[in-house]
Amino acid sequence: MDEIAVLTIFEIIFNFIGASFRWIFGNLWRTMTNKPKYAFKEYLNGAKKSTEYYDKLLHGTSNVIVGVVVTLLIILMVIML
Repeated sequence: MDEIAVLTIFEIIFNFIGASFRWIFGNLWRTMTNKPKYAFKEYLNGAKKSTEYYDKLLHGTSNVIVGVVVTLLIILMVIML
């Protein structure tokens, strides 16, 4: 039971880190290309008007993957300094 709680906490943390990273770079890219920007909640939870279960699931999965990769890269950079 404790493992599930720990995994859930890590998933929430990495989901937030990944969504933050995607939001920052998404807004920079959309500013340079003059496209409409998305809100942070849309990067975190998927599109506003979407009722699809998979939309939220895929956004969460990609956020966790990006969050883990970004965290590992930061750790590697700190170790190398």
